[in-house]
Amino acid sequence: MTQRPTPPRLAPPDPDAVAANVAAALAEDLGTGDVTAALLPDRAATAKLLCKQDAVICGRPWFDACHRALDPDVRIDWHVAEGDRVTAGTVLATLVGRSRALVSAERTSLNFLQTLSATATATAQHVAALAGTGTRLLDTRKTLPGLRLAQKYAVRVGGGENHRIGLYDTVMLKENHIRAAGGIAAAIADAHTRAPGLPLVVEVETLDELREALAAGCTRILIDDFDVAMRREAVAIAHAAPFDGRIPLEVSGSVDLDALRAIAADGVDYVSIGALTKHVQAIDLSLKLQDV
Repeated sequence: MTQRPTPPRLAPPDPDAVAANVAAALAEDLGTGDVTAALLPDRAATAKLLCKQDAVICGRPWFDACHRALDPDVRIDWHVAEGDRVTAGTVLATLVGRSRALVSAERTSLNFLQTLSATATATAQHVAALAGTGTRLLDTRKTLPGLRLAQKYAVRVGGGENHRIGLYDTVMLKENHIRAAGGIAAAIADAHTRAPGLPLVVEVETLDELREALAAGCTRILIDDFDVAMRREAVAIAHAAPFDGRIPLEVSGSVDLDALRAIAADGVDYVSIGALTKHVQAIDLSLKLQDV
């Protein structure tokens, strides 16, 4: 069974990034050639793609690119859309192509689909826990090496939002940066001068540092590992005069699914969770080959 919610406005993945991911993965797997597939008669065949557990499906562009790289004429008939929630036993797609190419692309294509669907599924679970609270879910840079853009895309498919993509698109001041600059106000002033066009996120460790960051001005403030009482007081300070809630607060650090709704109830604007992309439990998929 497939649930088809109203699709979000979702920018497609960069085709060049998809192609680069697929080329690297196929080269890693195929090497000088698939010696087992070479034993098969190379004839027309069909294959069915099965999902063996409940999931949010993500990664179709990578799956398709794997198969088309080895058989440009392969036909892939998808029965679900990107971002659909499916139940165990759902046939996701039917493929018709050359038998050798289908089996050679099988593992690499499934690796992408199972990994990105895992991230999208975990994200959707966390988004559901936040429903109705007004708190928004962010990812982090704790991604699988080489799959940063792919996993960030999967977070969006699951209904979450992206934190910074890398070290180049957002200034993020943490303890070491602040200490080196001589304090929060000095670090913020320097960031405004040196990188005036970039978002500025500041991590604070105490309520006094929070007040200093609010007064200096930034895009968002990260309250990392605050206990419940400090978190609630931080929200009260940020929402009271003279700050009036203009700078959103983000919670990060030791956040799990069970605690998520209670954190949101305290009134924070964002929660960032590294587990969405680093604690990946692959979705169980299979690709079964049949003769035409």
